[in-house]
Amino acid sequence: MPLLYSIGKLTVGTAMTVGWRPHVEGLENIPATGGAIFAGNHLSVADELFLGSVVPRHLAFWAKEEYFERPFSKFLMNGLGAIRVERAGGRAALAAFDGAIPVLKAGDLVVVYPEGTRSPDGKLYRGRTGVARLAIAAGVPIIPVGMLGTDKVQPIGQMLPKLGKGKVTVRFGKPIDTAGRPDDRSSQRALTDEVMGEIQKLTGQEYVPRYAPKREGA
Repeated sequence: MPLLYSIGKLTVGTAMTVGWRPHVEGLENIPATGGAIFAGNHLSVADELFLGSVVPRHLAFWAKEEYFERPFSKFLMNGLGAIRVERAGGRAALAAFDGAIPVLKAGDLVVVYPEGTRSPDGKLYRGRTGVARLAIAAGVPIIPVGMLGTDKVQPIGQMLPKLGKGKVTVRFGKPIDTAGRPDDRSSQRALTDEVMGEIQKLTGQEYVPRYAPKREGA
């Protein structure tokens, strides 16, 4: 675990667990060793803070390229073991995909939000197939994650989480094995839909069979 990440768990992580006392279910589904992808619903920017605070291992989050362009934020991102992603899409975005594969094969955990953005209304939207492509390419399982209550703690547009604004629950589903899965588009779509179905079971959210609208800065 990177030193800066360890410091963050002791400081920010402790503050999150003490301040909000999140209820956690399914920790036994997190592998003690080896790479895996955490695929979760996305209600709030606080999702990452709560997830990092309750998972005992290092999590490699995706971070916008802008965070790697300023000296201090670049130091933070590198120190936290973040994966750089270019939001322009296309070939530029593939660099983040390529960067995550060796991280996973080295035995680390990577967090992916298949919806691609925060839910604008608390519903669960159709997942994008990148999570399936990444899991199959790296040969790692996908662990569904369900977050509840984070949208009350830190709604969209609010700068910081607020105490006393809701009960947070974090649920981890059973790992979905991707070994031997075909890598064609229809199989990627099927696997992604399977993952979204497991997330829905954990959260109870209403499912919307279309992609969530993109939000600026989401």
